[in-house]
Amino acid sequence: MKNHPFQGVTVALLAGCAALLSIQSTAHGVELRVGTAAVNISPPNGTPLAGYYHERGSQGVLDDLFAKAAVLDDGQTKVAFVVCDLLGLPRHTVLAARKLIETQTGIPGGNVMLSATHSHTGPVIASESAMDEPVGTTSELSKNYSAELPKRIAQAVAEASGKLAPARVCYAHAAEDRLAFNRRFWMRDGSVGWNPGKLNPEIIRPAGPVDPEVNVLYFESAGKKPQLTYVNYAMHPDTTGGALVSADYPGALSRCLAACKGPEMLTLFANGACGNLNHVNVRWAQRQHGPDEASRLGTILAAAVFKAYMELKPADDTTLCVRSEVVPLPLPKVTDEDVREAEAIVRMGSKAKFMEQVRAYKALDVRKRDGKPIEAEVQVIALGKEVAWVSLPGEAFVELGLSIKAVSPFKQTHIVELANDCIGYIPNRPAYAEGNYEVVSARCAEGSGELLVTAAIKLLSEGR
Repeated sequence: MKNHPFQGVTVALLAGCAALLSIQSTAHGVELRVGTAAVNISPPNGTPLAGYYHERGSQGVLDDLFAKAAVLDDGQTKVAFVVCDLLGLPRHTVLAARKLIETQTGIPGGNVMLSATHSHTGPVIASESAMDEPVGTTSELSKNYSAELPKRIAQAVAEASGKLAPARVCYAHAAEDRLAFNRRFWMRDGSVGWNPGKLNPEIIRPAGPVDPEVNVLYFESAGKKPQLTYVNYAMHPDTTGGALVSADYPGALSRCLAACKGPEMLTLFANGACGNLNHVNVRWAQRQHGPDEASRLGTILAAAVFKAYMELKPADDTTLCVRSEVVPLPLPKVTDEDVREAEAIVRMGSKAKFMEQVRAYKALDVRKRDGKPIEAEVQVIALGKEVAWVSLPGEAFVELGLSIKAVSPFKQTHIVELANDCIGYIPNRPAYAEGNYEVVSARCAEGSGELLVTAAIKLLSEGR
């Protein structure tokens, strides 16, 4: 068969185009490789569960908990995202896991963002707090679980790193404004109430906003097989309740997305700034508690993700960049009298009123620091010029997350709370004057949240 007279020219042009595309791919970081893995971290029966001011042992597993990991590699930089179906990850757990990850995979510990979904039906983790003993972290089951957890987390990252493959990444967002609600309200007596109850006639209006943005990142293989959906939304997960282990609504979300995209696709759900947000609609009389409610919430959130799938845009630049800063946060004032009262309240145990316990354990934790500021890590991971993640180390008020998003130079900014530590509530400055639960509980002083916002904005600008 004779060659076509233009065949040689065509081959040469194709070769030139391929070379040009290869250069562009390298220049813009589009040859991203991604690997994912999930390791079961459900505790043995009897392990104390987290989320409340008293001990309650688990009585079985409603749905499993996982440490889910995604490793991204642009050829120059590797990063890992780990999300655990837990209430929080204390700093010592984060550091231990990072050390193991670095040893096993070569990924620098500082390039790993570890966060918790804040499920209230997961095991307690020893946090070196005055509350450790009352909630059961001193039990053998809890001690063993806390000791094993960093190994499970590192296993997830190692498995994900071992499955790196070329991937295409797209991003989009949707809005869901009828799922999360601010749980602080202005009341008729001029006070700010916290979870004041459904259909309470004393409620005037919410004391703050919500963040309706559902951020979605979608990764698929070169063969267009779904690999990973990363979802970021701000809403407290304390829905399932009871004594059965459960991932709460983030677990339901994962199951819904897997039903559409297939079980091989991993869903990572990272909670946004939701320290003052939950799922309770006080204008709706319906009971909102239990596994059915968690399923309802997860399904609605999944629907928002399905809508976002229709708006996906490819990321033009997938070069990875990591920056972080440790911010010293001031402590609230605690007097000797506060400590004496706290010790008396702790001796009362469950006979003490709830807010008395909140105030007491906060006073003891603050005094234990002996004036040493909280060292709070803020970490920013950027994917090119379009997508960025910001870690906040506690339960940040939504206003703080919205402030970061408002000035972020990136098209999509994921606010990831309870990441790389769990220092408790981080209210915004005005909330300190309003008082109530989150403020009484906060181990950091007024203005701490704004310090974290300032650090985050600086890191985002540098990462740009």
